[in-house]
Amino acid sequence: MSDGSRKAPPPKSSTPYPISLGSHKLPSLTLAPPPHLAFHFVAGLGSGVLSAVLLQPIDLLKTRVQQSGSHSLAAALAEIRTAPHLLPALWRGAVPSALRTGFGSAIYFTSLNAIRQNAATALPFLAVPPTTSNHSSSSLPKLSNTGNLLAGAGARSFAGLLLMPLTVLKVRYESSLYRYTSLASAARDIAAREGVRGFFVGFGATTIRDAPYAGLYVLFYEQSKRRLSALSRGGGDEVGRTRMGVSRAAGINFASGVVSGVVCSVISNPFDAVKTRIQLQPDGYRNMVHATRRMVGEEGFRALWDGLGLRMSRKALSSALAWTVYEELVRRAEVRWSGSGGGEKLRSL
Repeated sequence: MSDGSRKAPPPKSSTPYPISLGSHKLPSLTLAPPPHLAFHFVAGLGSGVLSAVLLQPIDLLKTRVQQSGSHSLAAALAEIRTAPHLLPALWRGAVPSALRTGFGSAIYFTSLNAIRQNAATALPFLAVPPTTSNHSSSSLPKLSNTGNLLAGAGARSFAGLLLMPLTVLKVRYESSLYRYTSLASAARDIAAREGVRGFFVGFGATTIRDAPYAGLYVLFYEQSKRRLSALSRGGGDEVGRTRMGVSRAAGINFASGVVSGVVCSVISNPFDAVKTRIQLQPDGYRNMVHATRRMVGEEGFRALWDGLGLRMSRKALSSALAWTVYEELVRRAEVRWSGSGGGEKLRSL
C-alpha cells in the first residue's frame, strides 16, 4: 500500500482496544474520553439542587420530629399548619438545604469520580475488568465491592467536612427551636454564641452516619444496577446489541437508587437522630456518646429511630433522583464530546 493511500491514525483523544472473542476477531473500537472534572461538578450541583428543593418538606418534617423526642409526625404537621402561610412554612430552610445538598453533591460526585478513576488505574485489585458490553445503564468507572465501599465513604467524608457549616445552618433554620429570619442572622448568632466550633457541632455523628451510608450506598447501588441490567439484557450476542435506551437506563438507575437509599437509611438512622439533637441543643447534648446515653435513658431506644420513615422516604427519593440525573448528564456529555473522535465508541451511553 502506498503512502498516499495509508489510513489516517486514530484521533489522539481516543484509545483503540482490539477485541477478540475466541477465534472471532472484532475491529478495534475506541473509548470516548471521559468528561472533565468540571462537568462532574456541574452535573452534581444541578442534580443536588433539584432533589433538595423538591423534597424539602420531607426533610423539614424529619427535623421537627427528631428535635424534641415527641416521636409524632402529627404534632409536627399540626405545628406547621399554624403558620400564616403553609407553603413557605413547608419550604422553610430550602435555601440552605439547596446550597448544602447542591454543593455537597457537586463535591461528592467530583471526588467520587476522581477516586474511582484513579483507583481503577493505580489500584488494579480494586478495579473490575473492563467489559465490551454496550448494554449498561452507566458509563462511570467500575470498581469491586470493596473499592465502591471505600470510594463512597472517602468522598462523602471529604464533602461532609467542607459543607459542615451549611449543615448546621440548615438544621437550625428548619427547627422551631430557633427563630432565625435569615441565613446571615443565623450565622452571626452561632458565631457570637459558640464561635467557630459552633459551625462544626455534630461532625463526629455526621461522619459516622454519612461515611458508612455513602460507602454502602455506592456498593448496593452498583450491585443493583449490575443485576437489573443483566435481567433486562435478554438473549443474543452481547457485543452486537444496541446501546441501552435512555428511559430503560434511567429506570434502572432510579430503581437501584431507591432500593439502596431505603436499606442504608435504616442502617444509619440512629446516627442521624443523635446528630440532629447535638446540632439543635449543643448545651444539652455535648457529644455523640453523651447524646446517645441521654436519649436512650430518657426516651428509650425508640428515640434513635425518630424520623425513620421520613428520612427513608427523603433519602431514597433524593439519592435516586440525584444519581439518575447525574448519570444521565454524564452519559449525554460523553455522547456529545465523543462525536468528533471518529470511530465506533465503546462507552456505555
